[in-house]
Amino acid sequence: MKAAARDSVPNARVKMMRDLEFLMEDDRKVIATHLRAECGVRYWEDGTINGKDDTEGTLIPCREGDTWCPVIELKTGYIQNWPEGVVADLHYKVCDDGAYHLMAEGEKITSITGYVPKIMRPGKNGSDDYVVMNIDGSGKIENWIVLLEDFRK
Repeated sequence: MKAAARDSVPNARVKMMRDLEFLMEDDRKVIATHLRAECGVRYWEDGTINGKDDTEGTLIPCREGDTWCPVIELKTGYIQNWPEGVVADLHYKVCDDGAYHLMAEGEKITSITGYVPKIMRPGKNGSDDYVVMNIDGSGKIENWIVLLEDFRK
């Protein structure tokens, strides 16, 4: 039983690498490492930060003006520069006011705009109008899974 479990780990890593690989216009193969989201949040009060309703959106990390802009490490689901100890439960209505950029070494690989891609609502059955996620005190997104089909259309 243990041998089968060990054998499945490398295969999972190989699949992840293929899923993260993109062919650039100059024929370079690039591995996506991060997702930068720019979410035009309509109702900040749909977020709870450390158990408090964030009615004005003043408590949520990664806010830039009227936009929520997390940078997420694809392999782990950790949000860069997330303050230690901040816990968030988000259900932000974004609709078609979003831009989502896959990055590699600071370079944009590909981007999509409009409705919320599946990767921004991990483990949830929400519609593509909403960013739905729980973030723990270390900045890790609960039930994180890399779903990039929206970027390959």
